[in-house]
Amino acid sequence: MHTNILALDLGTQTGWALAQTDSANTIHSGTQCFKPQRYEGGGMRYLRFKRWLTELKGTTANTTNGISEVVFEEVRRHASTDSAHVYGGLLATLTAWCEHHQIPYRGIPVGTIKRHVTGKGNASKAEVIAAMRANGHEPTDDNEADALALLHTVLAQLQNTEPAGGVA
Repeated sequence: MHTNILALDLGTQTGWALAQTDSANTIHSGTQCFKPQRYEGGGMRYLRFKRWLTELKGTTANTTNGISEVVFEEVRRHASTDSAHVYGGLLATLTAWCEHHQIPYRGIPVGTIKRHVTGKGNASKAEVIAAMRANGHEPTDDNEADALALLHTVLAQLQNTEPAGGVA
């Protein structure tokens, strides 16, 4: 069965990684900027995020069955009030979008992700980037590295829960 898992590191500079679990197990990743543009209202960032999700879903639907699951970094502490507001708005937009499209979603705590890819739950940004490079990726920044780390964590969880023989 082909599964497309979208992993997101939500923020103004959103990191994303998409795994297509076909015979090649292809992973695509990058970042998408949702910084408010000049003369935009406060809600435009979220409308652009929603449009981007829909475009990404359309791209995967052309090659497979669309997005099967969305996972996101579950952040419990933010550097500033502004970053907390942006995260909350993106999370609300994401979960509403997933509900609308009937796509399962779940958050994975940051410490769980870091522990899986580096061996320690309080790893630095540089350590996560290094771990993703060791896995054969070339992340452009810590946002993309975080999304890739999240994706690797979820893929490992899926491998550990599959019954013998790989049949779900």
